Amino acid sequence: MSDRPEADSGSKTTSDLVVERLLQWGVDTCFGICGDQVNGFFEALRTHPKMRFVHVRHEENAALACVGYAKFSGRPAACVATAGPGAVHLLNGLYDARIDGAPVIAITGLSYHDTIGAHFLQDLPSDRMLEHACMFSERIMGPTHALAATDLAVRSALMNRTPSHLAIPIDVQSFTLEQDTASPKNVPHHLSLAPQPFTVVPPEEQVRRAAEVLNACERVAICAGAGARGSGDLLEQVAEVLGAPVIKAGLGKDCVPDDSPYTTGGMGLIGTPASHEALENCDGFLIVGSSTPYYEFWPEPGQARGVQIDLNADRIAMRYPVEVGLVGHADAVLTRLLPLLKRKNDRTFLAQAQDTYQRWWDLIGEQAASSGTPMRPQVVTWELSKALPDHAIVTGDAGTVTAWGGRLRLRRGMQYSFSGTLCTMGSALPYAIGAQLAHPGRPVIAFTGDGSMSMGMGELATLAQYNLPIKVVVLRNDSLALEVWEQTALLGNPQMGCELHPIDFAAVARACGLTAFRIENPSDAADVFAEAMAHDGPCLIEAVTDPTEAPFGESLQPAHAQHIAQAFDKGEPSAGAMARNLLQEGRVALSPALQQHYDELARYR
Repeated sequence: MSDRPEADSGSKTTSDLVVERLLQWGVDTCFGICGDQVNGFFEALRTHPKMRFVHVRHEENAALACVGYAKFSGRPAACVATAGPGAVHLLNGLYDARIDGAPVIAITGLSYHDTIGAHFLQDLPSDRMLEHACMFSERIMGPTHALAATDLAVRSALMNRTPSHLAIPIDVQSFTLEQDTASPKNVPHHLSLAPQPFTVVPPEEQVRRAAEVLNACERVAICAGAGARGSGDLLEQVAEVLGAPVIKAGLGKDCVPDDSPYTTGGMGLIGTPASHEALENCDGFLIVGSSTPYYEFWPEPGQARGVQIDLNADRIAMRYPVEVGLVGHADAVLTRLLPLLKRKNDRTFLAQAQDTYQRWWDLIGEQAASSGTPMRPQVVTWELSKALPDHAIVTGDAGTVTAWGGRLRLRRGMQYSFSGTLCTMGSALPYAIGAQLAHPGRPVIAFTGDGSMSMGMGELATLAQYNLPIKVVVLRNDSLALEVWEQTALLGNPQMGCELHPIDFAAVARACGLTAFRIENPSDAADVFAEAMAHDGPCLIEAVTDPTEAPFGESLQPAHAQHIAQAFDKGEPSAGAMARNLLQEGRVALSPALQQHYDELARYR
C-alpha cells in the first residue's frame, strides 16, 4: 500500500526470511504498529513491498483485523507489534481468533537476546505470554531458525484454525545468515511449502446411524452455527427433506439467508419466537457446527433425539446429549447424510415455524414504521437491510447492536460475522478493515454501537489513510444499553454504570477525513442510507436511537421478565419507558413470558 523498494541482493536477515516465507505461503497482508523493539522487522516490511502493510491505531485492532480477514476469506493475515505493551495489546484480538476459529499469524518483538529476563525495557516474555491464546508460540533464535519456525506457525494456523505467534528479539531481527551457524540437525533444504488441504469425514456406519435417528423423528429442528458457514445450499436441501426449520446461532447468521423459506432466524436471548417455539416442540435435533453458550434455549435433555456434526471432536455432546456424533467438515458430512434421509410428508412443523417467523417479521416492520424520536433501532435495521448492496459483507459488534444486527435481513450472497464467543466490544470496525482488504471489490459495512465505537475511533483515521470504502453505521443511544437490560433481566437489579457521555460521531468522522451523516428523524433513514451506500469512499452514518428499546423483548424467558419486574420495584430509573416498550401489543402477543408477567410490568407503564 506504498511505494517501497525491493530487498537488495545482500545478506538475508532473520526478518527478511520470515517475510519472504510468509509471502511464499500466500500471507501478503500485515496489520500493525511499529516500535523500537520490532523496528528490525519493519525494515524487512519496507524492503518487501509485496507484503501489504496496514498501519492501524491500536495493536488489538491489528489482531481483530486479521480475524475479520480470515473469517471472510479463510486465509490468514499477519499482525505485528512491538515488545511489552504492544504484544499485550494483541492479546485480546488473538483470543478472539482462538475462540472463534480464525487462522492468524502474530509477530512480536522481544528485548535483546542477551538481556531477556534481566529487567530491561519492555522485557516481557511474549512467547510465553501469548502461548495460551496461540496454539503455536515460539521464539525465533536466529536466521537459520526462521524458515522452520515460520513454516510451523503457518501450518498450525491453517490446520487448527487458530492464531500462531513468532517472537523475535530486536537484535536477532537484523542478524544475517552469515552471523548464524546451523546445527547438524538443521539439514539444509529439508523444508518445503507442500500444501495441506484436508477434508474430515466420519465413518459411513456413523452417518447411517445418524440418518436412522433423524428418519425416526417426526419434528426435526436444525441448529446451525459457525461450522455451517459455506454449507447453506446443503443445509436447505436437508431442511427440505426433513421438513425442518433452520435455527441460526449467532455465528451462523449467514449460513442461510434470512429470507430463506427454511430458516426461523436467530436463537437465544436475541433470537426469534419462531426459533424458540421450534426448539421447544421438536423431537429430533440436528446440530451443525454450533457450540453456542445459549444452549438453555435448546430442547430439554431427553426431549429430542440428537445428532451433531462438528469438526472438533471435543465439541460433540458438550451442549446436548446427542446419540450420534459426526466429526467432520459440514459440507462433506451433509453430502453423505443427505441421500440417506427420507422425505417427511407431514410439513406441519415447518409450516408452523414459517408462520411464526413471518409474524415476527411483520412485528419488526410495524416497529420500524414508528415515527417517534429518538427513533427505534428497528428503523435503522429495516432501512439498512433494504439499502445493503448485493454481496455485501456486514460486520457486527458487541452490545445491544448484537441484537439489532440479528435483525438485519441478509439476502443470498451476503456475509456476516462478529466476535461471537468472546464478545469483544469495538471489533466491528477492525473486522471490516480486514474484510475490505480481503475482498476489495465487495461492499463492506461495519455495524456498531456508540459504546463499541468510542473504544476504537482511531481506526476511522485508518479508513481515511487508505481510502477504504467501508460504511460505518453507529447506533448512538448514549448508553451501554445491553448492560441495562442484562442487569435488569438477568439479575433483577436497576442499571448501574451504563450512562455514556454523548459523542458527536459524525463530527469525529469528519475530523478524520471521512464523509459523515446523522439520522435523527425516522423519515430520513431510507434516503440517508441510499446516499451513504452510493458514496465512493469511506463514510460514517450516526443514527440516534432510543436506549430503552428492548433488544430481546419477544424472546424473554419467564424468569427474565420476572427479574425485570424486580428491578423496576428496586427503583430502575427508566422503568416507565422500558415497560412501555416491552408491553407493546404485538410484542406481548409473541411472548409467553411477557403475557405471564404482564400485570407486574404494567404497573410501571
